[in-house]
Amino acid sequence: MWPKVLILRERAEGESGLNSKFKSSQDSKGCCGKRSELAIIFQKRPGLVAYIACGDPDLDTSRKVALAAIHAGADVVELGVPFSDPVADGPVIQRASERALKHGTSLSGVLALAKQLREQSNAGLIIFSYLNPILQFGMEKFCDAAAQAGVDGALVTDLPVEEAGDYLKAMRAHKLAPVFLAAPTSTDQRLRDVARHSRGFAYAISRTGITGARQELAADARSLVERLRAHTKLPIAVGFGVSTPEQFAEVGTFANAAVIGSAIVQRVEQNPGHEAMAVSEFLSSLTGTAQPA
Repeated sequence: MWPKVLILRERAEGESGLNSKFKSSQDSKGCCGKRSELAIIFQKRPGLVAYIACGDPDLDTSRKVALAAIHAGADVVELGVPFSDPVADGPVIQRASERALKHGTSLSGVLALAKQLREQSNAGLIIFSYLNPILQFGMEKFCDAAAQAGVDGALVTDLPVEEAGDYLKAMRAHKLAPVFLAAPTSTDQRLRDVARHSRGFAYAISRTGITGARQELAADARSLVERLRAHTKLPIAVGFGVSTPEQFAEVGTFANAAVIGSAIVQRVEQNPGHEAMAVSEFLSSLTGTAQPA
């Protein structure tokens, strides 16, 4: 049984309080129905956001891994688009991007994968990409294709919120949720901007630097969530370095969800032919520690 993700419609102008609950796509058009701009209510604490390096080793395996992650408790799946210069990523995801590009994985292929997943699941789907592949594809074309595929939103790693005007306009036009990153070094003004323009959830980077598993959570993570919480009622997900049941449970004490990325990609890399099973077993060991929200 797939995990339920509740979606809230964006507040209408002049409406006070929390947004009215949006009927999930399963209530109207089956799994494939289009969604409104979303604010996710994670059903457990912490919720789980799972990052998949799409196309590693191939898109069909990525589909199986994504479905395994959802079945293991992932509320949201980030579909990573491979890029030749992934400056924010550590060696595990860099290697995965290289393998995916070698196999010809492109943004259009990732969108096709998203459409397949939407036909099979009602979990949140976020395109996770650097800006260049989207510009090459075409901003308007990307937003239209993402909406048609049943994608909920996008996170563009290297697009600062201050420079995202055209992107935000296109995303709003297609009722897609932009998710922005907040870092421990972010100024209060940037945190306000991230909170103002993010939809679905806000992504708090637990530490500065590149992605990758760490032995312990950075102390900056909790204080960053507290600073960001002052500006938004959106759920806040913490990522970069979360990889153990202890870290996952710790995130749940101060944030709404944990993002698991490199640890998933590493299990795909280390278990050829058994990728989905390895990811399912790993994520089940994490979600078993979650509590009702």
